[in-house]
Amino acid sequence: MPAESPPVDSQAAADRQSVFSAHGVTKTYHMGEVDVHALRGVDLELASGEFIVLLGPSGSGKSTLLNILGGLDTPTEGQIRYRGETLTDFDDAALTRYRRRAVGFVFQFYNLIPSLTARENVALITDIAKNPMDPAEALALVDLEDRIDHFPAQMSGGEQQRVAIARAVAKRPDVLLCDEPTGALDVHTGVLVLDAIQRINAELGATTAVITHNASIADMADRVVHISDGRIASIDRNETKKVASELVW
Repeated sequence: MPAESPPVDSQAAADRQSVFSAHGVTKTYHMGEVDVHALRGVDLELASGEFIVLLGPSGSGKSTLLNILGGLDTPTEGQIRYRGETLTDFDDAALTRYRRRAVGFVFQFYNLIPSLTARENVALITDIAKNPMDPAEALALVDLEDRIDHFPAQMSGGEQQRVAIARAVAKRPDVLLCDEPTGALDVHTGVLVLDAIQRINAELGATTAVITHNASIADMADRVVHISDGRIASIDRNETKKVASELVW
């Protein structure tokens, strides 16, 4: 019996220019004699400047979808289009250019280099980007002007995550992809990090996708994409969005 077609909300792309169009995206990992179906026919549109939250339990396929949108992984079947280009036709060199030019990544763990200051960690990106911000400007966006010459060991977890966000946005990315950015943080610190992400979305206009298993974070989004067992179960639109400081979990 064929699977039901997943829900698609195309209104966002109709309202604003489409950034991503995913059609029939599947991802199967072969682990010995076992096939693991991470994605099972995902259709999704993301619009320019949109803030979406991908919500679902661990193992639901959220990270796999984010990695495919960011060019870190490729689908087994299906098509991803990015601003009219077929991302799924890109070779390794083209995917590298795409990641370097268009995408900022923020992960649960900060991946800062311990021997470099906040300024120097951000400069790792600005040194290879075409039209970067000054590292000090990027750090100011996340309210870390006074920590610019501090090393990671001299900063809290939330401050380190905000350095990671500054590093991600210093290249002026078109797309900001965040994988459980508050997963290792307490509530107060997590709110500060989410406020920085929300500000980047508003001030830079970067299309922003945040994946989480924390349902409270969904209140920040333009749309909430619920993912379960590798499929899009439903898509909700928030008529009124909350700012990060209003979240409670």
